[in-house]
Amino acid sequence: MFAMFLRALAVTTAAASLAACSVVGGSESPQAATDVVLVTHDSFVLPKPLIRQFESESGYHLIVRASGDGGTLTNKLVLTQGDPNGDVAFGVDNTFATRALDADVFAPYDVRLPPGAGQYLLPGDDHRLAPIDNGNVCVNVDTTWFTSHHLAAPRSLGDLTKPAYKGLLAVPGATTSSTGLAFLLGTIGRYGDAWPAYWQKLLANDPLVTDGWSQAYETDFTQGGGHGDRPIVVSYDSSPADTVPKGSTTSSTRALLDTCFRQVEYAGVLTGAANVEGARAFVDFLLSPDVQKALPESMYVFPVRSGTPLPPTWAKFAVQPKHPFSVSPADITAHRDAWLRQWSDLVSR
Repeated sequence: MFAMFLRALAVTTAAASLAACSVVGGSESPQAATDVVLVTHDSFVLPKPLIRQFESESGYHLIVRASGDGGTLTNKLVLTQGDPNGDVAFGVDNTFATRALDADVFAPYDVRLPPGAGQYLLPGDDHRLAPIDNGNVCVNVDTTWFTSHHLAAPRSLGDLTKPAYKGLLAVPGATTSSTGLAFLLGTIGRYGDAWPAYWQKLLANDPLVTDGWSQAYETDFTQGGGHGDRPIVVSYDSSPADTVPKGSTTSSTRALLDTCFRQVEYAGVLTGAANVEGARAFVDFLLSPDVQKALPESMYVFPVRSGTPLPPTWAKFAVQPKHPFSVSPADITAHRDAWLRQWSDLVSR
């Protein structure tokens, strides 16, 4: 029951450990010729042996500078365009990538993509962003709660507006969470211009809107470890792999695969980087078989390299949707700010 909570705690601990061995100083610290500076989000974690492997094979010393969540990271990269506080960035996703591309944050690098990665390229990115991982934001349900309450679990976005599920959903806010923004985009992909009407119905069904994923899942979700009282939550398609009770062969949660929106995270060389070759070497490293294999257990995301083996629980319980909802990058760029204002107006009523 507490697996996801404990693994989230492990991420925090691992990140602190990584910071202790790989991060030096702040943006004012002088950069040596052998340093390659990675600007990323707070959830970036790779096993220390892999970091040592990169440094040994490349001859560079990796410095990691965390910059908030994916949205905050993108905003900081835009503000420092041309004079970045790093050489390479990882963690800008498809909900924000066009903002960074339009601001010329990334420099071209024609990286050699591994098999399978090409399907995640952004149209018109001009070789500036390399896809590194993917996952889907999906509604998750506590199957044990629904069984014990003799209630059928919802199956679709539309079901969430039904009276039977009133007061049962926890959802991260779209303006404060990349997970929440992805969920909003999923509803736009499903309902098109009618999405505000859907949200009016959803909000009338008393969902709990939180600041971010951590509060929604770890605190308010009944299977999150925080003794929450909401058996429905917006999370990820990989989440059920982390709610397998010890000694069990089944998960206590399930992702609703008809509610999903795909997220893809990218890496790229920053325009104005002090160490371009080091930045390119790190992008290559993120696409290597060893890193791609480590992504599920270190950052709970799926690799983009075809044929990468998954952990046993992932292979069984982390099921990806065949037809997730989507919104084109061009539409996200054109309407994201307006959509967020509309969403905020609806939530604040």
